[in-house]
This record gives sequence, C-alpha cells and structure tokens, in this order.
Amino acid sequence: MEKAVIVKNVTKKYKIYENQTDRLKDLLLPGKFGEEFYGLKDVSFEAEKGDIIGLVGVNGSGKSTLSNIIAGVVPPTSGTVKVHGTRAIIDVSAGLNNKLTGRENIMLKCLMLGFTKQEIKRLEPEIIEFAELETFIDQPVKSYSKGMKSRLGFSINVSIDPDILIVDEALSVGDKTFARKSLEKMMEFKERGKTMFFVSHSTSQMKTFCNKALWLEFGEKKAFGDMERVMEQYEAFLKKYNKWSKEKRKQFRTKGFKKQKKVLEVV
Repeated sequence: MEKAVIVKNVTKKYKIYENQTDRLKDLLLPGKFGEEFYGLKDVSFEAEKGDIIGLVGVNGSGKSTLSNIIAGVVPPTSGTVKVHGTRAIIDVSAGLNNKLTGRENIMLKCLMLGFTKQEIKRLEPEIIEFAELETFIDQPVKSYSKGMKSRLGFSINVSIDPDILIVDEALSVGDKTFARKSLEKMMEFKERGKTMFFVSHSTSQMKTFCNKALWLEFGEKKAFGDMERVMEQYEAFLKKYNKWSKEKRKQFRTKGFKKQKKVLEVV
C-alpha cells in the first residue's frame, strides 16, 4: 500500500537546566551547562495511507514530541520523517496567537497554509459555526477557556481538509457534545481514507477509532502494529502499573528519566 508517513531512526534531544541562569550561561559557553535529555530515541515506523494510529504510553513517554515532529512543528535532532501530503495538528492551542482574536487567528492560520483571502472568507463561517464560537469569535484568544481554544484549533484544522491529521488530546478538553461532534468529523475523515495519528488517554476511543497503535515508553518504541495486539500488551502493563504503590511508580519514572538522560552513541 501507499506510504503516508515514514519515520526512520528519529531522535529528539533537549537540554534541561537547574535554573534560568544556567540556561543563559549555556548560550555563552555551549556544552558547559545543562544536561542532555532524549524525548525520543531512535524511533522508526511506517504509516500507510488510511491508517489511524493511536499513540499510547504513560505521561512523559514522548507522544506529544512525536506528534509535533510528524506535524513539522519541531524538527528531529537526527533521523528523518517523510510525509506524503498536507498535514495539520490539533491540540489545545497549537498555532493560535493569544494576542489575536479568534477571527484573526482563522485568517492568519489559513494564510500561512497558502489559502487566498477569498477562500478564507468562504471557509470562515463554517469554521466559526463548527467551533460554536459565534459570540466570542471577535474576542482575543487569551480570554478563551481551554475548551474554546481546542474547539477553534480543531475547527480550523479540519476545515482545511488535510491529508494527514494529528490529534493530540484535543477531545479531552471541553464538553462531551463537542467531543462527540469532533469524533464524528474524524470518522468522516476515516471513511475518506485520511491518515490520522490519535493521542488520547481513553483506551475505549483508541479501540473504536484506530486500526494500529504505537506504544512509546520513555522515548523508545515499545511496540507497534495491530491495535488489538498492541493494546492488549499496553493494558496488561497498565493493570500492573495501577496496582503499584506510589513509591514503586516513582522508582519506575525515575529509572526511565535517568535512561532518557543517557547519551546515545548514534547521536
């Protein structure tokens, strides 16, 4: 089948600092301050056209980092991401300028994506109606709740009709009615053969919506493939994890965090 996204040996390295002073010092003396931290380490997989891939893993596993790299929001430190088609990412506030109004954000986002002003004027009513923001569309986004930002971001991105859609926890914010409407829109995209990446803590949504899953653990690929098979493994892990004491969970996270700070030979 036709490949939509090819992720090969992707690593994302950050630096963490004890305080702001060390961050500033590192600008003057690069490499002398801060510790290297790997949000992703040598991750590889392929998405075929029409795949709906759920990204799962406990907090801090690299799901949002990978989402942003696939969307082109941030570059990988090493490795490659090949994307065939247009792409858009939806999270609570991706691409929104808090100083601008909702209407101005629609204009800005669409202009950046290459739409003409005439095309944007045609799309604008549909975006505003879907977001249910008629009363607030001319207010600055900084005054919006998380749910309102999520609705606006979702509405803009689905209205531009991308080939590849990345949805990062967007359905976990706001009211259930809009979440259901959003899921229906995504189902429509699924029927049209769009490729999607879906980040959610709702395993039931994952099972209903996705055909494949990628399980990340502390930045590394733990498993990838058929949704039912990967989720069976992941849910077995969660069952054990949820039975652990607070101390054992802390030890697990600390061990993983230390592992993410180790320098990879390939970088």
